[in-house]
Amino acid sequence: MAAMAKQVCMVTGGTGLYGSAIKTYVEQTASEQGATWVFLSSKDGDLRDRAQTEAIFERVKPTHVVHLAAMVGGLFANMAKKVEFYRENMLMNDNVMECCRIYKVEKLVSCLSTCIFPDKTSYPIDESMVHDGAPHSSNEGYAYAKRMIEVMNRCYAEEYGCKFTAVIPTNIYGPHDNFSVNGGHVVPGLIHKCYVAKRDGTPFTVWGSGTPLRQFIYSVDLAALTVWVMRSYDSADSIILSVGEEDEVSIKDVALMIRDAMKFEGEVIFDTDKADGQYKKTASNDKLKGLRPDFKFTPMREGLQKAVDWFVANYDTCRK
Repeated sequence: MAAMAKQVCMVTGGTGLYGSAIKTYVEQTASEQGATWVFLSSKDGDLRDRAQTEAIFERVKPTHVVHLAAMVGGLFANMAKKVEFYRENMLMNDNVMECCRIYKVEKLVSCLSTCIFPDKTSYPIDESMVHDGAPHSSNEGYAYAKRMIEVMNRCYAEEYGCKFTAVIPTNIYGPHDNFSVNGGHVVPGLIHKCYVAKRDGTPFTVWGSGTPLRQFIYSVDLAALTVWVMRSYDSADSIILSVGEEDEVSIKDVALMIRDAMKFEGEVIFDTDKADGQYKKTASNDKLKGLRPDFKFTPMREGLQKAVDWFVANYDTCRK
C-alpha cells in the first residue's frame, strides 16, 4: 500500500447518488485505504467557471479524477431545457479535462450515459455505436455534450498522451439520489410518488404506459466497477457498465417492485397521457463481462428495497 500513499483521488459531483456510492465503496474496501479520496460538491466551486475549476485543482492537487458532475434531469426536464443541458455540461467537461491535462492527472474517468446512443439503431447497443446516428430528440442537448467527452478522450490521448477514459452506466438507482418527482429520474421519482400515495391514501400514479424497457444498476455496484476502471482499465475507449440484457425490466415491473418494497396496498394507475420517451435502449455488457467475468450484480428487488428504506429513513433531509 505504500505506493498509493501519494495518490489523491478527486470525485466531482461527489455528494450525489453516484459519488456517495463511491464514498461508501472506498470506505469499505481495504485496497483503497492508502489513497486519499476527496469528494467535491457544488459548494467547493463552480466547474462551469475556468478560474474556479483551476483553483480546485490547485488546492486538491489530484492524481486521479472521477468526473461525475453534470447538469442532469429526467425526461421532461431534458425536453424543456436542451440549451442549458448542452451548454452547462460542455463548460464543465471542458474545464475539468483541460485542468487534468495541465495538472498532469494520471487518470481521468468521466461518466457518460446510454442516452448518448443513436435513437434509430439495432440492439443491443455497444461501445462502437456511440456516433452512428442522432440521439433521441428528447435529450439531444445533454446527449451531444456527453458524446464530446468520448471524442475528446481519444484526442487528449493522441495529442498529449493523457489517460482519459469514460464509463457508460445504464440507469443508476440507490441511496442519496435526487427523489424529485418532476426533476429526478424514473426510480427515485417513483419511490417518492409511492411514498406519498401510501402516506395520503391516494393511488400510486405512474407517468406513461409502463411499457418502456430499461437496464438498472445499483449505485454501489457501479461504484465498485468505476474504481476498477480507474485502477485497471487503460483504454481511451469508453466501457459500458451495466447488468446484462437478460436483466432488462419494464417501467411497470419497476413500479410494482417499488410498490412491494414500500408495502403499498393501494391502487396503481398508469397515466398514458404522459410521454413514455424512448421505448428501449438495451446495452450489451459483453466487453465488461470479458474483463470482469467474476462480478456479481445486486438483484434489482434487493437494491430497490435498500433505496426505498433509505428514502423513508431520510425523507426529511434528502433531495426531493
